[in-house]
Amino acid sequence: MNQKRVALITGAARGIGNGIALKLAKDGFDIAIMDVLKYDDIKDNIKIIEETKATVLYLNGNITDKESREQVVSDIMKKFGRIDVLVNNAGVAPKVRTDLLQMTEESYNFVMDINLKGTLFLTQTVANQMIELIGKVDNYRPKIINIASMSSYTSSTSRGEYCISKAGISMLTKLFADRLAEYGINVYEVRPGIIFTPMTEVVKGKYDKLIAEGLLPIKRWGYPEDIANAISAFCMDLFSYSTGEVINIDGGFHIQRL
Repeated sequence: MNQKRVALITGAARGIGNGIALKLAKDGFDIAIMDVLKYDDIKDNIKIIEETKATVLYLNGNITDKESREQVVSDIMKKFGRIDVLVNNAGVAPKVRTDLLQMTEESYNFVMDINLKGTLFLTQTVANQMIELIGKVDNYRPKIINIASMSSYTSSTSRGEYCISKAGISMLTKLFADRLAEYGINVYEVRPGIIFTPMTEVVKGKYDKLIAEGLLPIKRWGYPEDIANAISAFCMDLFSYSTGEVINIDGGFHIQRL
């Protein structure tokens, strides 16, 4: 069995997830990444993580598919023998932003299947594996961390399916925090704000203007490392007497101001 703690991070081939993987590798974790992207297309991102001397297992898989989810967990157990942290980061925006009154079922299903349904059932699979490991791994302190969004509570009528999916993630956090507390598995949630990633590059001009006009108390974009630092704090047992906790990494967007 692996002596180092192991973190499974979904959607970590690039963007926020990749930043989280790099930070946890620097913190001493070995890393398992589940992503749909081909390894050859993102191998440079993986090599940067490997430069920390962490062992990195890259698993091509789709969280919407039951067999894929189960295979990923099986492969991690064969490689490392443990999963200490699950970071549910994988997520998509609608392929096309559409007014709520014209939103299609196809777009809704695409977003919800990945952002909520897939995340729910991967969490269920990993949580059951964690429960099996309790008592078998020394000093085992498993954690689950969900990446939600400012969209969990903020209306954006041109991407309603995304907002609904992230509101669902916030309830998923509460449900699993409640259910898993008896096993000592703490569950946390991070709500990113305007974070500069490939997903948000397409609306850079819009948010540059809004930030300049005072949308955020902290007048800058967020970056993947801002999210990664919060994940690191949860993983390093700095919040051991807390579960179901939410931290906003959003430049203060959540503050209601006059």
